Amino acid sequence: MTTKKPARPGVARPKGAQVKKSAPQAGTVRVAAIQMASGPSVPANLAEAEQLIELAVDAGARLVVLPEFFCIMAMKDTYVVKAREAEGHGPIQTFLSRMAKKHKIWLIGGSVPLEASVANKVRNSCLVYDERGKLVARYDKIHLFGLDLGNERYQEARLIEPGDTAVVVNSPFGRIGLSICYDLRFPELYRAMPDVDIIVVPSAFTATTGRAHFETLIRARAIENLAYVIAPAQGGYHLSGRETHGDSMIVDPWGVVLDRLPRGSGVVIANINPAYQASLRKSLPALQHRFIQCQQIQVDVIERRAVAKREPTK
Repeated sequence: MTTKKPARPGVARPKGAQVKKSAPQAGTVRVAAIQMASGPSVPANLAEAEQLIELAVDAGARLVVLPEFFCIMAMKDTYVVKAREAEGHGPIQTFLSRMAKKHKIWLIGGSVPLEASVANKVRNSCLVYDERGKLVARYDKIHLFGLDLGNERYQEARLIEPGDTAVVVNSPFGRIGLSICYDLRFPELYRAMPDVDIIVVPSAFTATTGRAHFETLIRARAIENLAYVIAPAQGGYHLSGRETHGDSMIVDPWGVVLDRLPRGSGVVIANINPAYQASLRKSLPALQHRFIQCQQIQVDVIERRAVAKREPTK
C-alpha cells in the first residue's frame, strides 16, 4: 500500500511523489531508491531530487540512491555535453555533496555527466558520497546501450565514452558494487566484484526493454550474487519524447522484491538485514562453489578512510 507523507513546512512536495515505508527492524539499516522522470533543466531536476531525498531521510534512510542521469534528461546530446562537469567541480556534484553532508547519509548520485577525453562526449559516472559529503568512489559506465527496433533507436556510444574498471566501495552498510543500467545485462561484471553485499543499478530503461526484462534481470543479479540490489530508475514520459520504464525496486538476496514503485516520482524504502544475508550465504554457499573466475575485468576496491578524531578543546 502506498502512503503519502505530508510535506514539511516550507518544503514543496513534487507533484504526485510517493514514498513507501516498511517497519523498522532491529539490526537492519534502511535504504532508499529514488524514482524520477527528469527533464532538460538541471536546476529543476536538482530541486526535485532534493525534495525526494528529504522524503527518504524522513522515512529513516541512511543510504539513498538516485537514478541514472537524475540531473538531466535532455532534448539533444549536445545539451548533455554542455552540462558535463570536471570531477570535483560543478553544481551537480556540489549538490550531491551538500545533500549527503546535510542529512548525514551516504548518497549515490545515480549518474552524472562528467568530462570525457573528447569534446563531444561525456563519462556517465556513478558518484558515491559519504555522510561528510566527501566523494569516496566513482564508477564510469562500461557497457553502452544500443537498440534498433525500427521505430525505436538508441546508440549511447554517440554520447558516452565508456569506462573500463569495475568499482566496489566499502561502506558502513557493507561492500557496495557499482553499476549503471545496461551493465545489468552482463553478469560477469558483478561476478568480478569481490564479496559484494549490495549492488546498485541506477537505471533509465526504455519502456520496451524494461517491461520485458528489468525485473527479471534485477532479481537474477540478486539471486546469483546472494546480494541486495537497489535499483532506482527513471520512470515516466520525458520532454524529449522518450518514455522510461520506472519500476524502481529493492530486492533481497533470495530474489524477493521488498518494495517497488511502478511509475511516477517517489521513494522506495526497504530494510537491509546483514544477519539474514549471512544466514542465506551459509545455508546456500553458492559463492564458494564458483568454478569459473572472471579474471579479465579490472576491479578497484575502495576502502573507506577512518574519520580522524578531533583533539579535545582546552
